[in-house]
Amino acid sequence: MRRTTRFRLLVEAPEILVMPGVHDALGAKIAEQAGFEAVTEGGYSSTATLLGQPDTSQLSMSELADHYARICDAVSIPVFGDGDTGFGNVTNVRRTTRAYERAGLAGFFIEDQTFPKRCGHMPGKGVVPAEEMLGKLKAALDARHDPDLVIMARTDALATHGIDEAIERAVLYRDAGADLVFVEALETADDMRRVCKAVNGPVFASIIDGGKTPNLTAAECQEIGFAVMTNALAPTYVYARAMQDYYAHFKRTGSSKGYEQRLLPFDQFNALVGLAALRKREEDELEFARRIARRRRKAPEAAE
Repeated sequence: MRRTTRFRLLVEAPEILVMPGVHDALGAKIAEQAGFEAVTEGGYSSTATLLGQPDTSQLSMSELADHYARICDAVSIPVFGDGDTGFGNVTNVRRTTRAYERAGLAGFFIEDQTFPKRCGHMPGKGVVPAEEMLGKLKAALDARHDPDLVIMARTDALATHGIDEAIERAVLYRDAGADLVFVEALETADDMRRVCKAVNGPVFASIIDGGKTPNLTAAECQEIGFAVMTNALAPTYVYARAMQDYYAHFKRTGSSKGYEQRLLPFDQFNALVGLAALRKREEDELEFARRIARRRRKAPEAAE
């Protein structure tokens, strides 16, 4: 089954899809081995990982597409990506869709923020007219080759126009063909329920630790009516805190001694990244080449 098809089935299933965030290929492998059925990576984690910078439209479309391609190559489960504002007008959105599809993503979203965008929980956001976003959404839907590629429409209008406008846009985007919709930075469970009740289709919940949205569990999100939930930035926060702690220890002591219980042992790390399977594949391919070479050497002897 194609990963796009698998992802679409997970989104449309009665059970909520719990989709953790990742910020690189290694994190995606760890999430897959933990048993998650899909993963996502947003613009903030990508920008922090690749540039060490905040999420303010600093990465180009091609940089993100390359980054997503490496993550998709590392795992067999669906990967959901971030298309920001589409990186321009409808023509740019079409190119983004094609590039992300080639990268192997099972789906991605575009949003109605003005460019340069900001992380959805930052102040100072602006949104484009709904008509402009509808054009971008149509461009994305028309450009995909695989009809199962999931296109999500996100609105940030809550911060600029209030909950009623945000809901109106969410409904409008769904009616225009979005497979999944997302109202960013909802601040109360009541507003979350209003969105899920108003939208005739799957709705996405994003939990950000320290952000505006209540830190609800997956079960609570399902009870409200969401089809998908993620806490996309938490793994990046975990990584940042762990590295702060380790570097402080190493600077203080000049060694990793005393830190061993917090390190993954060498052999276990090799197993995590698949070293044994890689060596086995190399040996199998070499053995295949040897067999072909032996046959070629025997062929002239048989002719004589």
